[in-house]
Amino acid sequence: MKFSVGGPLKLAFRPWVEGLEHIPAEGPAILASNHLSFSDSFFLPAVLDRKVTFIAKAEYFTTPGVKGRMTAAFFKGVGQLPVDRSGARGAGEAAVKSGIDVLERGELFGIYPEGTRSPDGRLYRGKPGGLARVALASGAPVVPVAMIDTEKIQPPGKVMPKLMRPGIRIGKPLDFSRYNGMENDRFVLRAVTDEVMYEIMKLSGQEYVDIYATAAKRQIAEVAKAEKQANKEAEQAQKQAEKAAVEAEKATEAAAAAEAAAAAAAAAKERAGS
Repeated sequence: MKFSVGGPLKLAFRPWVEGLEHIPAEGPAILASNHLSFSDSFFLPAVLDRKVTFIAKAEYFTTPGVKGRMTAAFFKGVGQLPVDRSGARGAGEAAVKSGIDVLERGELFGIYPEGTRSPDGRLYRGKPGGLARVALASGAPVVPVAMIDTEKIQPPGKVMPKLMRPGIRIGKPLDFSRYNGMENDRFVLRAVTDEVMYEIMKLSGQEYVDIYATAAKRQIAEVAKAEKQANKEAEQAQKQAEKAAVEAEKATEAAAAAEAAAAAAAAAKERAGS
């Protein structure tokens, strides 16, 4: 996949990279990145010599039919790992277990602490359940990564990608060995996550928003829904106003016609009397 996908990707978009020296040549490490675009999981592995394993929802690997099998083969080829999101704690537990398995093999594990793509290009609060627990349980260093401008390549609603140069900034590895044995302390998990997000913010230059991206997406969806409803009501009100104007115009025409008829009748009566 590095040749069939990564090669053409680098040739077409020519991504620039800073800080490659911070990726360990061997051994386990966690690559914690901001998440701007679906293409982030392709651009980052494309510029690295080592394999990077990300997690993806299991539905990508279990869809039936020819298209489903092709999709599963593609995601496996680019290093995506299926995660079953069912169960009491869903994707969180599955992500932690999958990450630890990858790191125990001495490989690179990629994770997006925000949990989902940014809805507006800003950096949102990191979720402590995955990144911090994997880091503390495995003891692997965390390498902060910033994807730059990847969301501009193919904005929502655009079919054809825009040919432009995205960027990738890689920071110095972060060591959290001082928190050994504290992976169940929620305050420690929060502190680890916030430290990583701060480094990502410095690398990316993004505006930081202290809420979860999932909450922001709900807010954006609610605003869009409210605007849609307001536009619908305004459209209905306009139609009613137009209908009332037409009816008023008809009434005016009818009154004018009646007045003209009455005038004609009066004139006829006057002529008959004379």
